[in-house]
Amino acid sequence: MTDHAQPDLLAEILAQETRVWQALVAGDAAADKAALHVDFLGVYPSGFATRSDHCDQLREGATVGSFELTEARLLQLGADHVCLSYLAHYLRPKAEATDAMYVSSIWQRQDGGWVNVFSQDTPTAGSIPV
Repeated sequence: MTDHAQPDLLAEILAQETRVWQALVAGDAAADKAALHVDFLGVYPSGFATRSDHCDQLREGATVGSFELTEARLLQLGADHVCLSYLAHYLRPKAEATDAMYVSSIWQRQDGGWVNVFSQDTPTAGSIPV
């Protein structure tokens, strides 16, 4: 966490990010869509992704079996924007070994809640991103 971010805000944003991961575990495209801004942009090793692209990956069901988010830190980008960065350890369905990647997500306060407007995944050495 940066010196300027509040611990309560970090916990609040981390809870929002956790909802996205839980949607991937549940294969819940509606929950995934609800967490993402209409103009969401994902930047992944496979290329750019829109909100529809992110949700469409769940057509066949869950893409993550389990996960743990660690080393979370928050950067305040303005009154209504924050950047959450963390290390994600995750297991794909039917996989035998966990994988890891660094993630940075920008969240925007909107209508009394938060929506994810941007996310970038950076694989650790040898990882396969979700």
